[in-house]
Amino acid sequence: MALHPNGVNHLALSTRDVKVQIEFFTDVLGGELKALYWMHGVENTFHAFVELNPSCYVAFVQHPENPDTYELGITHAGTAGGPVAAGTMQHVAFNVDTLDDLLAMRDRIRSRGVVVIGPMNHGMCQSMYFAGPEGMSLEVACGSAIDERAWIDPEVQALAGISADELARFVSPADFDRPASAVAQPGNDPSKPHMAYPASRYAAMLATPDEVFWTAVTSEPPVQVDAV
Repeated sequence: MALHPNGVNHLALSTRDVKVQIEFFTDVLGGELKALYWMHGVENTFHAFVELNPSCYVAFVQHPENPDTYELGITHAGTAGGPVAAGTMQHVAFNVDTLDDLLAMRDRIRSRGVVVIGPMNHGMCQSMYFAGPEGMSLEVACGSAIDERAWIDPEVQALAGISADELARFVSPADFDRPASAVAQPGNDPSKPHMAYPASRYAAMLATPDEVFWTAVTSEPPVQVDAV
């Protein structure tokens, strides 16, 4: 069966001022604040969720040791095409359904005094660009499904070192049939991506059964609400 993530549940962004981010994403972009609580398992750290739809959120993490750093080309791109350190967010594009919605979002954002560049017609989508608090590069876009036959450039494919066989695999990834028994946790293979926990702690985590992690953090909300 075809198995892959079907969307972004939440995009977690670092902040030194969660209130400033909440103000921007609720007032300027119109999202609704849905959660603000102590981040599970992380001391002295706030976690906030602003809803884009009931299964998609922008989240913010305010850690007390988040550095007060802003360096174009290193920590931030500054524009939708600027350089930035590999593995960081170059820019993020939020979705709306129609061009009319895109134009309405343009007007909402500008009405809050924020500059918007565009919209531009990229063919594969239509989008506009603007800045968010703490140097974020943001975009809002609309468009239909992308036709890979038209939008995979053979020149760029070659420059990226992607062979014809690799391209076929990338366009149509292998299906996955879940086995009857859970797949065992892999070992610590240095050639694979890994999280940056201290070595001894990470080794203990890899040896911990999944069932233990299921109950490792609280699942109770900070405020008890009567059932409707």
